[in-house]
Amino acid sequence: MFIERARVRPGSAPEPESWLADVPALSAVLAGAPIEFRAPITFVVGENGSGKSTLVEAIGERFGLDPRGGRASITGSNRLLPKSSLGENLSLDLTWDGESMLRAPREDRQGFFFRAETVVEMNARFAGVRGYWDTDVEEQSHGEGFMHILESMVGRPGVYILDEPESAFSFTSTLRLLLILTELADGGSQIICATHSPVLTAAPGAQIIEMTDDGPTDTAWDDLSLVRHWRRFLDDPRSYLRHL
Repeated sequence: MFIERARVRPGSAPEPESWLADVPALSAVLAGAPIEFRAPITFVVGENGSGKSTLVEAIGERFGLDPRGGRASITGSNRLLPKSSLGENLSLDLTWDGESMLRAPREDRQGFFFRAETVVEMNARFAGVRGYWDTDVEEQSHGEGFMHILESMVGRPGVYILDEPESAFSFTSTLRLLLILTELADGGSQIICATHSPVLTAAPGAQIIEMTDDGPTDTAWDDLSLVRHWRRFLDDPRSYLRHL
């Protein structure tokens, strides 16, 4: 593990943008509610607008990863990029390994931020660059391109932040991603992933944080709203469709 905790310390940073306080889960974070990381894989789930992507972006920023999508170990990282409002206010409590990684030379800081919505831009910046991937993924299918980037960037133990990586994947490809994440965790990596996927969140031993009106809450897989809804829909699609 590299990151033990994320929290906002009152008075330690500029005032956050006002809209953050209008998102219940983020309002709790701004009020000082800590987020404890208890497992090598942590999934952050919630409805659209619940703040999950905002939270994982801020965590990635604080760990020195490029929130546009990218890594921290070569020129082009986010050292000089302005941080998001939550990123400016968030603090990370790191393990000894986490502190050591941030103090290490850039070439030894292993991590990657994968953001599904910026893959095209990321590919334009990094395809063929040393330390990234060697193929223009625009020449592949959407899902194949996503998988090629992920498999190219997760070689060594490090911190991997992912924002809805399953968005281009079939069911089978999502299972393949699940295997990649569990193998990463077994090899000493820490993964923090925002997702809507009931498949990914079923990873054995994973911590699941649900963005609720009471704040980020540790939740068992069976108790997740997304799992309950998918089960009900698959059992009886018409029970949902008739209300559309």
